[in-house]
Amino acid sequence: MGLTLTWLSIIVLIPLAGLFLKTSELSLFQFWEILTARRTLNALRISFGLAFLAAIVNLVMGMVIVWVLVRYKFPGRRIFDAIVDIPFALPTAVAGVALTALFAQKGWLGAPLAEWGIKVAFTPIGIFVAMIFIGFPFVVRTVQPVLLDLEVELEEAAASLGASRWDIIRRVILPSLTPAILTGFALAFARAVGEYGSVIFIAGNLPNVSEIAPLLIVIRLSEFRYADATAIAVIMLIVSFLIIFTINRIQRWAQTRGVAVSI
Repeated sequence: MGLTLTWLSIIVLIPLAGLFLKTSELSLFQFWEILTARRTLNALRISFGLAFLAAIVNLVMGMVIVWVLVRYKFPGRRIFDAIVDIPFALPTAVAGVALTALFAQKGWLGAPLAEWGIKVAFTPIGIFVAMIFIGFPFVVRTVQPVLLDLEVELEEAAASLGASRWDIIRRVILPSLTPAILTGFALAFARAVGEYGSVIFIAGNLPNVSEIAPLLIVIRLSEFRYADATAIAVIMLIVSFLIIFTINRIQRWAQTRGVAVSI
């Protein structure tokens, strides 16, 4: 226990304490002024809003990918299963450059979209695409082992008792997967909120338009406005903690409810 707490303090608690200590140099009025600044609010809105939407997309499409990889046998399944981990291994800067080249107006995907009047690179849509790319493995790798352990015989038993396919999904599969689904959603959301390397290349980084909060923090650091940078970081930390804490509480409730239903 002592070793665990010491290591946790060195890696997590002490840096976070330093963050709050630096922010305490600001008065309450100064902190509120930074928080309510138009540029800060827009950067936070873009980061949290697009991260939430990207996590929802990853949740839906991740479930589809997991279902196909677990329940279907087809040639090349192991290759596709390995491809899921590419965002984990790929440097974020490389991912950003690749996505920018792909979705630029003359890129392989950007050119056809441009003909339809859709511009992806250097817009908030590009940020959204980058967040989806770096977040979807979290949903897949969190839900996949749980679905693998879910016995198919339970579904067959439910079907033999007259349950429809929708009833099987709603009453048998989803209750077992809900805690893992919420965990994957929280991880994908947290990764997207804090993502920097892959986003700045495709974002355009225009203030109040396509500027993410992590980039604004870096800008404030380059301007030697350290207290301002830590204030924005504290805001992101508090909001992220509240969202993840809420998701964890829902996850605990889902686990308790699942145990009660099984009993």
